[in-house]
Amino acid sequence: MNNPESIENVPANKKMQTAFFNLRSNKAFELFVVSIIVFSAVSIGVRTYDLPPLLIDVVGVLDILITLIFLFEIIVRFVGEPNKRRFFHSAWNVFDTLIVIVSLIPIEDSEMALIGRLVRIFRVLRMVSIIPELRMLLNSLVKALPQLGYVVLMMFIIFYIYAAVGSTFFAEINPVLWGDIAVSLLTLFRVMTFEDWTDVMYETMAVYPFSWIFYLTFIFFTAFAFLNMIIGIVVNVLEEEHQRERDEKAAESGEPTLLELQQQLIELKQIIESKH
Repeated sequence: MNNPESIENVPANKKMQTAFFNLRSNKAFELFVVSIIVFSAVSIGVRTYDLPPLLIDVVGVLDILITLIFLFEIIVRFVGEPNKRRFFHSAWNVFDTLIVIVSLIPIEDSEMALIGRLVRIFRVLRMVSIIPELRMLLNSLVKALPQLGYVVLMMFIIFYIYAAVGSTFFAEINPVLWGDIAVSLLTLFRVMTFEDWTDVMYETMAVYPFSWIFYLTFIFFTAFAFLNMIIGIVVNVLEEEHQRERDEKAAESGEPTLLELQQQLIELKQIIESKH
């Protein structure tokens, strides 16, 4: 009978790493951290109200406690990381660490108090680093930016053309809305977001009865066509991210990925055709 390695022979640092790795992978611990982040966001909102001195002191103590919990959570994640050198390869780990470190600096009563408040506001962003689904959503938005850039450029061209037309024909009707091309761009943005756009349209229709064509075609191009294109691009990139994650999980478990299955089907089809 083989004697397994006794737990006493395992190095203490290895035991701690295993324990912290299990802790950071625990769903209950993840939910606890998320709840602390939410509570931190609530405490930031409370500070915007006029509070009695006693409640201000309580909120200050709670803020210190929240910072210490965040510090403990970062330590757990770092110690539990099997490869310490790769911990700071993740931008989210760097962001979380910087937020916690700056939060520990006592700058509330100094000239940098504004920075301290801003850091506490950005602590809410740690929700993204904790929840994988939010990280995937943000990564999808970042990866979609190159494709979205062309759509935004096309939207700007449409905006500029309609703004030039609007300032040419409607400037005398209402110079506040159509006086120059810059103001016309803001007016068109108001039309695109449907903020009392009918008032703008009826005002120009009193002079140009067919000016409704100008507004309806602009809304069709911007609010409907281009915005749907943007949504489609983001959804497509998000689906690619989901597929990449499924492929990585399949590779880790030894299961064939969708691309491998497709390749196998192609090879099988070639074999069958060669026999015929």
